Amino acid sequence: MRRKVLVVEDDPDQLEVIRLNLQAAGFAIGTAANGTDALVKTRSISPDLIVLDLMLPGLNGFDVCDSLRRDPATAAVPIIMLTGMRSQFGRFAGMESGANDFLLKPFDPEQLVAKIEKLLHQSGAATSDPRRAKPAPGGSRTRKKAFPTTSARRHAN
Repeated sequence: MRRKVLVVEDDPDQLEVIRLNLQAAGFAIGTAANGTDALVKTRSISPDLIVLDLMLPGLNGFDVCDSLRRDPATAAVPIIMLTGMRSQFGRFAGMESGANDFLLKPFDPEQLVAKIEKLLHQSGAATSDPRRAKPAPGGSRTRKKAFPTTSARRHAN
C-alpha cells in the first residue's frame, strides 16, 4: 500500500511541483490550500505524514501544527514545515509548535523526498501494517518541545 502524504500549500504552482515530485516518488497525495482544510483533510484521509507550509491563509502553519499535536488521533503524524522565512525564529517557532523537521524554500524536491522517507522510517509509518510500526526512540512518538516552557525556565533560575 502506498504511503499517504498530505501537502498543505497555498501557492498553486508550488503545490503542483511538490505533488508531482511526491507522486513520482511513489506516494499517494492529498492536498489542502489553507489551514482549515488541512485539519479537515488530516482527519478524513489519515495521512502518514504532512508537508505543511508555514504561511497560510486563515490558520497558519504554527496553529495547524499545534492543533494536530493536541489531538490524540493526529499527535504522532510526522510534520515537515516549509517556509520562505529565513530567520531562526521561524525555524524555532515551527519546531516549538511540534514540527518534526523544517525545510526552507526554495528547496530541492529530492531533499524533501529524502526527509519524508527518513521521517516515515523513524515513525514506523513506512509499513502499511500498523502492528509492525516501531515507536520512536524513547518510547514516545510525539516530539518534545524545542524550548522549555515559561514555568520550566522560572524553576531553572
